[in-house]
Amino acid sequence: MQKTPEDIIRSEILAFKGYRVPDHAGMIKLDAMENPYRLPADLMAAVAARVTDAALNRYPDFEAPGLKAQLRALMRVPDGMDIILGNGSDELIQMLMLAVARPGAAMVGLEPSFVMFRILATVAGLNYVSVPLTDDFNIDAAATLAAIEQYQPPLIFITYPNNPTGNLFDAAVVERIIKAAPGIVVVDEAYHAFASASFMPRLAEFPNLLVMRTVSKLGLAGLRLGLLAGRSSWLEQIAKLRLPYNVNVLTQLAAGEVLRHPEVFDAQAATIRGERARLTAELRRIPGVTAYASEANFILFKVAGADKIFDGLKQRGVLIKSMHGTHPLLSDCLRVTVGTPAENAQFLAALAALMS
Repeated sequence: MQKTPEDIIRSEILAFKGYRVPDHAGMIKLDAMENPYRLPADLMAAVAARVTDAALNRYPDFEAPGLKAQLRALMRVPDGMDIILGNGSDELIQMLMLAVARPGAAMVGLEPSFVMFRILATVAGLNYVSVPLTDDFNIDAAATLAAIEQYQPPLIFITYPNNPTGNLFDAAVVERIIKAAPGIVVVDEAYHAFASASFMPRLAEFPNLLVMRTVSKLGLAGLRLGLLAGRSSWLEQIAKLRLPYNVNVLTQLAAGEVLRHPEVFDAQAATIRGERARLTAELRRIPGVTAYASEANFILFKVAGADKIFDGLKQRGVLIKSMHGTHPLLSDCLRVTVGTPAENAQFLAALAALMS
């Protein structure tokens, strides 16, 4: 007798909802922490010229040494540290989890955080142990250290700045976690271009520290390119889980051309940081809105009746992200990506109208 999906698929996979992307056709898209600025026309032309002669009939360069060298320089990877490239940082997260997923192994997650940590831990068969942040979205050091002592996790992820809250955790507390952890601690710095601090320069200080970055938030989300930096002793093992030719030829060529012009990203990031400050100030002027400080390219804010506000914004052509219901600490919270000045103005006007 032929079995159904319910008979075959693992129960924990059947139980959770996969990652979903809402339809954004015809809307101002401020829901996915993307850079709102396209590349300059001359740079786009250079990319087009670079990929025109791409050998699409051949597999891409497996190691991509040239692209790695560019990323080392752009991301300021310390000398002596190795890097692995991934099809976005999601693939790197999955590789790490699969590498440590012994039967009964646990992963400690500091929540609320990036939703893919929980999803991919489930996929890998890890026991996901959630440690809530404090009410002001900082790490509960005592609870986290107690969980480490109890579960001896082989892998811990710390987002820095944190998604979806936007804040940088106390570096001293992060250091305590790294030193207490029996295994790998990955500091996920997806939003490094907008933050005032980084653990990348400190890789040599901690034998079990890895730092993860992506070019997505810089303005290259469509290329799907992430990197993991750290000691070769760790990365040569993690790399064994990398699927063959995981970074495609078009991504390699396009990224290689664009990364020759880091000044473009620096200027766009500076503009976004300036708009973030203005947007935060404007949100705090709207009665009934609590906007939290952010060191990322998005702002978390709280309003009464968040679902109603979220739906009202959609009806006005503005798509943001509702965090309400995703974690108890995020009750009545919404998250807005920093857009262009015009996009931010339209969002603010729509929100103010709904709050009046």
